[in-house]
Amino acid sequence: MDSERAQEILNSPVKINVAYHGIPVFIEKVHDEKKTATVFPLDEMKNSQEVELEGLYEEGPY
Repeated sequence: MDSERAQEILNSPVKINVAYHGIPVFIEKVHDEKKTATVFPLDEMKNSQEVELEGLYEEGPY
């Protein structure tokens, strides 16, 4: 995923399903300069981590 799309998802008023290597996540912050994002798994909201944007992708509805 590119940083522009990640930022659009972050700012969207509608929930857009995103996964990181198959794990559903919430994008908390996008770091354009490092091409990373701070995310947390939807089932572990206290476990945030910084991941590479290329591992993020949009998923269809659950």
